[in-house]
Amino acid sequence: MPATPQKESMSNVDAAWRHMEEPDNLMMVSGVMHFADPIDPDQLRKTLQDRLLRYPRFRQKVVDAPILKTPHWEEDPEFSLENHLSYEVLPQPGDKATLQQRCSELLSQPLDFERPLWHVTILDGFGDGNALFMRIHHCIADGIALISVLISLTAESAEASLKQSDKPRPRLSGSGNLFKQAAKAWDTTLKVSEQFVQDSIDVLSHPTRILDLAKQGTQGAATAASLVLKSPDPHTLFRGDLGVPKIAAWSQAVPLEDVKKIRQVTNGTVNDVLLTAMAGGLRRYLREREQDTDDLNFRAAVPVNVRPLDKMDELGNQFGLVFLELPIGIEDPLDRLFELKKRMDYIKESQQAVVAFGMLKAVGMTPADIQKIIVNIFGAKTTCVMTNVPGPRAPLFLAGSEISDMMFWVPCSGRVGMGISILSYAGQVRLGIATDAGLVPDPERIIEGFYREMDALTALADQVADN
Repeated sequence: MPATPQKESMSNVDAAWRHMEEPDNLMMVSGVMHFADPIDPDQLRKTLQDRLLRYPRFRQKVVDAPILKTPHWEEDPEFSLENHLSYEVLPQPGDKATLQQRCSELLSQPLDFERPLWHVTILDGFGDGNALFMRIHHCIADGIALISVLISLTAESAEASLKQSDKPRPRLSGSGNLFKQAAKAWDTTLKVSEQFVQDSIDVLSHPTRILDLAKQGTQGAATAASLVLKSPDPHTLFRGDLGVPKIAAWSQAVPLEDVKKIRQVTNGTVNDVLLTAMAGGLRRYLREREQDTDDLNFRAAVPVNVRPLDKMDELGNQFGLVFLELPIGIEDPLDRLFELKKRMDYIKESQQAVVAFGMLKAVGMTPADIQKIIVNIFGAKTTCVMTNVPGPRAPLFLAGSEISDMMFWVPCSGRVGMGISILSYAGQVRLGIATDAGLVPDPERIIEGFYREMDALTALADQVADN
């Protein structure tokens, strides 16, 4: 008689991400790595076996439970690494456009829920090298944890990357103000998240009590009320009904030193500079399509990590959200940067991220149908998801091959049609955009606008330096 598979309850937050999955709104964290010297499939298999499968979650599948009960993790009795690794050859000419097209197609394909929720595709024929595209479901972990896990598969030399390693240790950079601010929030989260969960359930279950709770000064309720009572975002061409096809695009590398020069003369942060250029790119895209941008502001939901730096390799979802009003209506890039910095500084002093973490826990305690209603309410208040992950400062090697560059994309819950990712790696910064094909069929035009905004900010920084 076969042994009964061991079961493990899914956390409330992870369950919420499981239930957000829809055919036209997949909840996957996806990423691509490029290799100038092709990665060897056999060496990759060995690396995945030795380093990735030490995490039990990558051998477990999700088993959904009846209504009012959370899903659970269960060891896949038929697990085979070959079911999670596929090999393709890109059609000619094998350039970036060809790779981008295939990545977009993979980004639009759901994972197989009869198996553990991850998959790796080797894409041969990319220039003289190849690429690797990886998809992992958000219920396994959030973006910060998954980037940490992926980096733990690597090493700082080709030889070391081929050896069996001890327990993997992530090597994320400590740069990035949102990143550091989030880590500091951990102690606060531990102390107050239970109360925030209870307050959040009250707020989400009884909307008529929102103002009463806020007036009473109930812990966390005022912040929760401010999130729930936010007005819907204005209508732009970035919002609308979603379809299944998505489009992935990413920028060329921008030297991190160039960004730091702008930061120094503006007294901002690297995040401030990059988000300012990104907002400018969105503004240019709208104006090219004759959409009014006067006094336009819309929100980006920004995930904020709440796990401590020494626990970055722990799976699961441990993040809150802050809602950043992007000053799209400001044309001058320097004025836009100063306004964005002011808004970001205000958010950093607030409890938004910690309260939102509690609210995600609360959502995970409700039936799946109610979860979708609540998530869609928050989606109406947001136009995009925007995240900045500080990656490794030095080049890394995977299965004997050097990673020449990498990019990732975040999922967008609540019927949001655009995800924007910023990733630094080996002294370079890249911008990634994933859009719904029916809303934004040409996200590379947003990236072109980002380049132009960075050029404008660089020119201003050079001007100041010359004076």
